[in-house]
Amino acid sequence: MRALQLIEDRRLELTDIAPPPPPAVGEVTVNIKVVALNHIDVWGWRGMAFAKRKLPLVIGAEASGEVAAIGSSVSGLLPGQLVSIYGARTCGLCRACREGRDNLCEHVGGVHGFHLDGFAQEAINLPARLLVPAPLGVSDIGAAVAPVTFGTVEHMLFDNARLRPGETILVHAGGSGIGSAAIQLARRAGCSVITTVGSAAKMEKAKALGADHVINYREDRFEGVVRKLTRKKGVDVVFEHVGADTWAGSMLSLKRGGRLVTCGSTSGVSTTMNLMQLFQQQLKIFGSFGCRMGNMADAMQKMAAGIVHPVVDSELGFDDIGTALQRMESRDVFGKILLRVA
Repeated sequence: MRALQLIEDRRLELTDIAPPPPPAVGEVTVNIKVVALNHIDVWGWRGMAFAKRKLPLVIGAEASGEVAAIGSSVSGLLPGQLVSIYGARTCGLCRACREGRDNLCEHVGGVHGFHLDGFAQEAINLPARLLVPAPLGVSDIGAAVAPVTFGTVEHMLFDNARLRPGETILVHAGGSGIGSAAIQLARRAGCSVITTVGSAAKMEKAKALGADHVINYREDRFEGVVRKLTRKKGVDVVFEHVGADTWAGSMLSLKRGGRLVTCGSTSGVSTTMNLMQLFQQQLKIFGSFGCRMGNMADAMQKMAAGIVHPVVDSELGFDDIGTALQRMESRDVFGKILLRVA
């Protein structure tokens, strides 16, 4: 069967690999439908895996699929059912896993597509507990973007930052996958949304998603605009995932007692911080990684209800992976780039 494999740093190949065997106890064979690309795929392509990995490696950390076969001791899943796939190989046994705090697993085996073979292949065997059934009304695209794109944002905004109706939030990179999800989720939660984008073409698209104010960060210092828009008070929450380039401005954009939640560092992993500003303004900083499977289920329920929707930049085939990664590196994207497997 076909698979996209990373052979060495910055070298991807479309290869033929053996199909999976019949599912073992507790496993399910999933026919992959759609793979959603994320910046973590770019990191992996560059060789930025922060743990040992064995090459060649099948890429793809976020996907949906259809149940093809079910192993013994599996309940709650049926052949033909559409599922969203949790991207980390958690143990399912530790206290965090038992309590539904999946992204705090004490014995996680790695992230698919980054440390372990990922989902850019036609079929894969997975533990049934890592599959979240898609409700009626959710497409294979919606299920594909639930684990990282929407699940990450659900966890950041509601589990960590505790975003409340009536608050004001600054969402960085509103044209990114998670940025486009954050605009929608925050707006539907009853918040005022300020977002940044990198071009005039993206400004109208961000407004159409529900942003109240859109800042072109290439033309204006976003922190100055934010202070003006909020009458020098600042925002309640900053949704940060850019990293070093925006960190200082993000801190300056917060109101007294404000909360910054971050899940990424695409512009650099190291920065400096004014500690007096941190404690005098009583700011709160939350690090956030991945999501709980409950976040995936919540996101898909909102999709089914028509509250939010996936923002699709383009839908490509495996043969176009080079173009996809190049566009992601250049940030020439609004929403998600998807790879359709079948």
